[in-house]
Amino acid sequence: MDAATHQTPTAATASSGEGDLSPIEQEVLDEYAKLVGNLDDLATILAELAANPSAEILDSLRGLERKTTTVFTLLKASVYSIVLQQEIFGDERREDGLRG
Repeated sequence: MDAATHQTPTAATASSGEGDLSPIEQEVLDEYAKLVGNLDDLATILAELAANPSAEILDSLRGLERKTTTVFTLLKASVYSIVLQQEIFGDERREDGLRG
């Protein structure tokens, strides 16, 4: 959101000629204006982070990727081992069935 397109609620109210606001209404509008400004700042920062990720974030993601790859490799090896054991036990049972 562009700062030029934002008009604070207090300025909008003053220019529209709606009359005087109570102090609490004015305070609420002022807080709303601060919130809008903070959200704009946050949106700008998030856009910058998304466009240019920091080296720290990238390094952390690389480390996570390495760990995930290691876990995946170990999982595949475990599954292969289980399947191989089942095949061996299945072959032994079939051989026992043919003998007996």
